[in-house]
Amino acid sequence: MLSMFAGIGSLGRGTSAATAENLSFGATSTEPTAQYVSGPRTGPALAIVDVAGAIVTGSDSGNGITSSGNAASGPIIKAIKAAAKDSNVKAIILRVNSPGGSVVASNEIYKALKASGKPVVALMTETAASGGFYVSMAADHIVAHPDGLTCSIGVIFQLVNIKGLTEQLGVKDVTIVSGKNKDIGNQFRDMRPDERELLQNIVTEMYEGFVTIVSDGRKLPKDEVRKIADGRICTGRQALSYKLVDSLGGEEDAIAKAAALGGIAGEPRVVQYRRQTPFSVLLGETMVQQLFAALGLPVSAAAPFTPNERMVLEYR
Repeated sequence: MLSMFAGIGSLGRGTSAATAENLSFGATSTEPTAQYVSGPRTGPALAIVDVAGAIVTGSDSGNGITSSGNAASGPIIKAIKAAAKDSNVKAIILRVNSPGGSVVASNEIYKALKASGKPVVALMTETAASGGFYVSMAADHIVAHPDGLTCSIGVIFQLVNIKGLTEQLGVKDVTIVSGKNKDIGNQFRDMRPDERELLQNIVTEMYEGFVTIVSDGRKLPKDEVRKIADGRICTGRQALSYKLVDSLGGEEDAIAKAAALGGIAGEPRVVQYRRQTPFSVLLGETMVQQLFAALGLPVSAAAPFTPNERMVLEYR
């Protein structure tokens, strides 16, 4: 979805996830670093940057030990910029497994990729829908898993109205506003036609921006894009037939294409730019996960994507 919206010694088995969320160890993360993945240990490299989870704006909201499980734009952009500055990195592989998320965050990631100055290959894995599809449009070549889900080109602005329920419960809303549109989306009353029109205009504007990004990225006329930009999801195979991706395959195929675009002959060195939490730097990621599991804590602080704001514009 693309959306516009104390000491370890005190912990024991059965410690709640809420306790884990409240743990603080100073800075929540370090700068992204290049970690060796495969190939030669030195020489020209390909850099993998992950967009995994719901795309959100800003920094990761983890607890300082584990990450939140969201694709926070801040760390992702830092990783892209680090790869761009590394003279040994000849191409970037954007590995996407995301249902989408924030309109703003998706656009920020897209712009960082376009400004990197390096060839970019997008690898669509299980899901690269809506916002995940949007960021992939910055790539020079897109590889999609044939059975993965992608497309979902569209914008959603979803509100909940509980007027009927509150009337049954005898609950009355008292809202004082400075102007007639200040409480637009008020869940305790019906939406006025002029309010609906105002919100629809915003959604349409965002949608047209999405269509433009796809049109530019895939070199397709906007009218052709609109025919399939109705919010539908599609498989990698279908996306290829729609000319929305360049080829079908997996990670090895993406690596081979990125190496070719980056002018690397032979087996390329592959690194992954990722942010590490302070504990993973000290103990290693696997040890941290084992420690959390032993303490009965969630290995990841991941939770369903629930934006804090009452109104949220989403690419999904």
